[in-house]
Amino acid sequence: MSVLGTLEAYNIPRVCKECGGVMVFKGVGEYHCEDCGAVDYDDYGKVRCYIEENKGATAAQIEQAIGVSQRTVRRLLKDGRIEITEGSKVFLRCELCGKQIRSGQYCPECEIKVHRNLEEKQREMLHKATQGFGLEQKSEEGQRRFTRDN
Repeated sequence: MSVLGTLEAYNIPRVCKECGGVMVFKGVGEYHCEDCGAVDYDDYGKVRCYIEENKGATAAQIEQAIGVSQRTVRRLLKDGRIEITEGSKVFLRCELCGKQIRSGQYCPECEIKVHRNLEEKQREMLHKATQGFGLEQKSEEGQRRFTRDN
């Protein structure tokens, strides 16, 4: 999913529900109206506030209490924006090795492997892109580069 797609998926408040003013991002999912100062939250802010008060809440409980879908809660977990509490019987699995994890897509070991592979691919692409651009130096020492016709 693209960054824009992710942002749209979190239901970011753009217009104030109170006065119709512009909502300005203040951090951690919180938005304030420029005009009246009303406070609103995107899905991340709503989930974060709820789980701070209700530690260990499940995705189903979150959906029922604040109306943020379980799918969005799972996306927040996969994006690493929230994590499953320690001691929970519920967990995610690393997408490569299957190890239990509390947030994200990969365990720390697989995360390193994924990033190393991406870096190697980028180096290969850069190397291919720079080939043929005269990076190999040919010796022109002692040769005339221009001749004059008389």
